[in-house]
Amino acid sequence: MLEVLTGSGLAASAGLNAYIPLLTMGLLARYTDTIDLPGGWQWLSNGWVIAILAVLLAVEMVADKVPVVDHINDVVQTIVRPTAGGLAFGAGSSSETVTVTDPGSFFGSHQWVPIAAGVVLAFGVHSVKAASRPVVNATTAGFGAPVASTAEDITSVLLSLLAILLPILVLLGLVLLVFGGWWVIRRRQQRKRERRSVQGVETQQLFG
Repeated sequence: MLEVLTGSGLAASAGLNAYIPLLTMGLLARYTDTIDLPGGWQWLSNGWVIAILAVLLAVEMVADKVPVVDHINDVVQTIVRPTAGGLAFGAGSSSETVTVTDPGSFFGSHQWVPIAAGVVLAFGVHSVKAASRPVVNATTAGFGAPVASTAEDITSVLLSLLAILLPILVLLGLVLLVFGGWWVIRRRQQRKRERRSVQGVETQQLFG
């Protein structure tokens, strides 16, 4: 159960920022005894991999805080974040993988299940994040983008650390994410109704 919670927390974290959970696991595995990565995931603690993830994280954090650019970044991240979520869930839940030279064994052993679960979970969180950003930008004239992005980065870091150190608390984080998703959907529907109402009034005035 704790392994599933760890994988879920890391995948959800990747839905907010693809590189934070991977970098967190890599750093903790390389410099501490907090996490022991399974054999198939030792590459995460490689120095070059950590350096590349750090550079990608820096680019992501800057791009995500600039209005309009953040939308383009979200489009690009539609592939990256779910992929990172699958990797994070797979590594975090301690699932072993075989080499791609034997895909039959990979699928037959069901080792793909945690990776697929991570992809789905990260994609869900990413979808909510991407849907909420236009609402934030529209209601704050773009000034809310860096605030929202910073809050998402902090949440991603906290989720990653909780998933590794206190996985039972990941449940609380997931509940908050579900509540946030519900609020975003409700807010978007409200804005659509307001726009339709304004358009109806303008049409009446035009032809009235």
